Amino acid sequence: MSVTKLDPTKIAPEPIDHFDQIPDLILLLIFNKIGDVKALGRCCVVSKRFYSLIPQVDFVVVRVDCVISDDDTSSSNNPGFSLSNSSIGSDKSRSVLKYIVSNLLKPFQNFTQFISNLPNKRSSGNDGDEGFDQGSVTHHSPTQVLRNFEEIKFLRIELPSGELGIDAGVLLKWRADFGSTLDSCVILGAASVTRRDPKDGYVPDFVECSGNGGGGNDNGNGGDGDSGSIPESFYTNGGLKLRVVWTISSLIAASARHYLLQPIIAEHKTLSSLVLTDADGQGVLCMNKEQLEELRVKPLSASSASKRTLVPALNMRLWYAPQLDLPDGTVLKGATLVAIRPSDQPKKEVVGGDGNWVASAFEEPCLTAAKMLLKRRTYCLEMNSF
Repeated sequence: MSVTKLDPTKIAPEPIDHFDQIPDLILLLIFNKIGDVKALGRCCVVSKRFYSLIPQVDFVVVRVDCVISDDDTSSSNNPGFSLSNSSIGSDKSRSVLKYIVSNLLKPFQNFTQFISNLPNKRSSGNDGDEGFDQGSVTHHSPTQVLRNFEEIKFLRIELPSGELGIDAGVLLKWRADFGSTLDSCVILGAASVTRRDPKDGYVPDFVECSGNGGGGNDNGNGGDGDSGSIPESFYTNGGLKLRVVWTISSLIAASARHYLLQPIIAEHKTLSSLVLTDADGQGVLCMNKEQLEELRVKPLSASSASKRTLVPALNMRLWYAPQLDLPDGTVLKGATLVAIRPSDQPKKEVVGGDGNWVASAFEEPCLTAAKMLLKRRTYCLEMNSF
């Protein structure tokens, strides 16, 4: 009986998965570039290796899909009723103050309750059919979504839209920095934003700054003889009142966002940077490592009237220009810049050792607009805690 010997050279080698040769550090670098929490969730189901690596990602982006109103949910048969941005500010007959009180805070009080998550996986057992049920959608808060991440250092949360319902053509942007309370807030607004006719050409805004931060000539922006002062009509035609509403609305929005971040900050001790913004680019709340640690050590003071952080007594500086012509052709009518700091904190110069903290709050073209406004006369205001 003969025995056939197998030729080792003819045995098929075991296939090599070259993807497995990629070091974990390289994969983590890729996952950190992805950032989006939903995309990372899908990566988790690719392999056990991915599943074990995803919790180690240190840069995460959470994009909120929808905001659910408790009031609307209780009165509707559909528990997933989404409060759209258009429905928030559609009633033009309501006063601005009533709008702020009754509608501005509504989506924020429910922000931590619901954000769309990945569709649920179908239970296997029917002919081995496994897949995703596209008709079923579950809702989870950002706190729940982030719970499985163990080493987040940089977190960015993006709301579907800004909270402040403003008319078309109106500019309103703000940035707020918080620790356990408000550290600073910068607001840039304009009653209208238009484009300059190319035939008119560009006349730069030259302002001679005096020792007290303003004054001088303003060629082409507001007419001849404009000394940088606020015109009398600003006080009589509702211009000042509108700027006060912008300021209060922005501060309420910022303090509401800050209040809702408490559980996330408490749970993720590794955080060194947190940004809560919106898809419209209307407002940005920022917290650095020192500010995050401050909130963990010193709990915030909550407003008794609503679910938001108490805004302390404030010192404010305001700059105004009836018209501001930017080099890129943008024209801002009624351009206003407001810099806000708590009254109990040491005064911080606009331009100091840390650079121009007011203008640097924005990106172009708002950065240029802020720098131009800072050359004008400064007006100081105060506001009580609320």
